[in-house]
Amino acid sequence: MVKGRFNVSLHSTPNSDIPRTLPMEAIALIFSILLTIVSLLLVVICGASGGIGQPLSLLLKQTDLISHLALFDVVNAPGVAADLSHIDTRSTVSGHGKEDMDEAMRDAHTVVIPAGVPRKPGMTRDDLFNINAGIIRDLAEGVAKNCPDAFVLVISNPVNSTVPIVCEVLKQRGVFNPKKIFGISTLDSVRSSRFVYELDNSIDPQTTRVTVIGGHSGVTIVPVISHIPGQRFTKDQLDVLTHRIQYGGDEVVKAKDGAGSATLSMAYAGAHFTKTILEATVAGKTGLVESTFVNLTADADSTAAFRATTLLDYFAQDVEFGREGVSKILPLPALTAYEQVLLDAAISELRVDVTKGATFAIDNPKV
Repeated sequence: MVKGRFNVSLHSTPNSDIPRTLPMEAIALIFSILLTIVSLLLVVICGASGGIGQPLSLLLKQTDLISHLALFDVVNAPGVAADLSHIDTRSTVSGHGKEDMDEAMRDAHTVVIPAGVPRKPGMTRDDLFNINAGIIRDLAEGVAKNCPDAFVLVISNPVNSTVPIVCEVLKQRGVFNPKKIFGISTLDSVRSSRFVYELDNSIDPQTTRVTVIGGHSGVTIVPVISHIPGQRFTKDQLDVLTHRIQYGGDEVVKAKDGAGSATLSMAYAGAHFTKTILEATVAGKTGLVESTFVNLTADADSTAAFRATTLLDYFAQDVEFGREGVSKILPLPALTAYEQVLLDAAISELRVDVTKGATFAIDNPKV
């Protein structure tokens, strides 16, 4: 530290007892405190004690851009927070139980939502929706009340329906900003890169990003394999690859024999997307692009024709991020005939999924 004294105007009178100079150490300390206050970045994880929430919290604890992690869950959040707080990174951690949602969310920069029940063998999307819809609605109400300007990142399934729930609740509360609400569909891209690599070891799965459009479940997932440089898969290979990407979650549920779903890979994908959002919105990094499920009015002009043609306001496609969240929704890539068939099927299914979520939020407001 530089030693010495620094002249500071304190607007004192000639006879004032207040010193006109302060030690450099004091100035440095003041600026350090001010910088900490200004740069304090709060990220909330809702559902932090669950199968996705715990590994997600661990990964985000290692992120330098986060000043404080607030872990919220109906059970065990203080215990998870105590465990994470021993990790030797700069960020602090707090745990918040069922009655402390307001405290956890207050003035948050980013709210990540992996809350809800995981999918179990034999459970349909309708079963999952019926359980998770009310949970997501209540968390969205918490966002509207405590951090209406926060970026909201939704992991809870079914994403095709839970994201519209969040949006409708925020609309009802007059704080809806489509540029700040995202359904994390990153796992579809992660799986695509890995599964393509298993068929062709010439690519690097960590640097080959596969664009995935549509939605985040079953037939709504449309991997655009044709845009991977040098890929010439046969029709049979494409059929197997596409089905595996679309139903990769089933593969994990079956392998875990009823003991869980895709928690670790989803936490990895969720942490990756959260870091991307922070790099764009906090660090100001430009040129960051990810596939994500968004409300298309976040870039209304660019998506107007697509919305008019498909009658969809929600869709997963490549998004470029900026300080305010969505900077630009990129045009759909050119599709092969094979991919166009997949897209047509996805659009039909998406209309049903989106309507279900929006209708639930409208018909079941929190009282």
